[in-house]
Amino acid sequence: MRLKGTCSILFVALCSFIGLNGHAQSGNLSGTDLLRIQNYEDTIAVWARGVLNAEIEDERIYACHQMIPTLAKALKVDHSFQYKFPRLENVAITYPSDSSFRIFSWQLKVNEADYRYFGALQWNSPSLKLTSFADRSHELADPESVSLPADRWYGLVYYNMVPFEMADKSRAWLLFGYDGHSVYERRKVIDVLHFREGKPVFGAPVFRMGKNEIRHRIIYQYSADAAVRVNYDENEKMIICDHLMEQPGNLPGQGRTRVPEGSYEGFRLDKGIWKYVEEVFPSGNAENQRALRSKKN
Repeated sequence: MRLKGTCSILFVALCSFIGLNGHAQSGNLSGTDLLRIQNYEDTIAVWARGVLNAEIEDERIYACHQMIPTLAKALKVDHSFQYKFPRLENVAITYPSDSSFRIFSWQLKVNEADYRYFGALQWNSPSLKLTSFADRSHELADPESVSLPADRWYGLVYYNMVPFEMADKSRAWLLFGYDGHSVYERRKVIDVLHFREGKPVFGAPVFRMGKNEIRHRIIYQYSADAAVRVNYDENEKMIICDHLMEQPGNLPGQGRTRVPEGSYEGFRLDKGIWKYVEEVFPSGNAENQRALRSKKN
């Protein structure tokens, strides 16, 4: 099987199955609808395991192709937003604190050098509203410098979402995501989600690295055999990330790469802008550093 149009399949499939508006969703899941969505979930879980674990490339791609329309049918069930899909271990489902929407995201490992991502945003609304994402990260020449619509998404599996207010007082959310990227390198990304005329937009000029450098998202690229923290810290009220240093890689044929060197950098919110902090903990504050090393996200 050839990987033809994989990046855009979710966008086409979900929209064709559901469209922008679906069945009314006010009220609660009925017993019949609950049983229907649980049956769909069982099937999705099987395909999701195939996407992640099948040994042959064509089988992983086939499982992903089968999983997409099944998920679309599940979301079309009345009141589907109320169902949490607890058995979908290989699909990340991320909610904001007010549960006004949720994001589904997952990874397809095409081969050791090629990863593709799939996602969709479902609103918590009286009628079904859903926007599908098309991964275009492979086409982006300078991904840290652009805002992107849903059909040009920087594909990731999201593991955290944090609300904040931008400088113009509009609502936005930090999105923390993982990208398998390549044989030798992994990426963790701090992205931004906001809405323009009701449509999701990814990335915004809110990360200040220095006096004259602004970025739309932050990308940490590091060795595939390293564990790297990139996440928001509730205690410190800031983003905290491993500081990376360059060194020769440990993997055969890897060349030079980047790994954590033991200290932490980050970003602190100031009037809608996330300002870079070169050293989060002054030297000697070893207790906080040890605590962070125990949780690497």
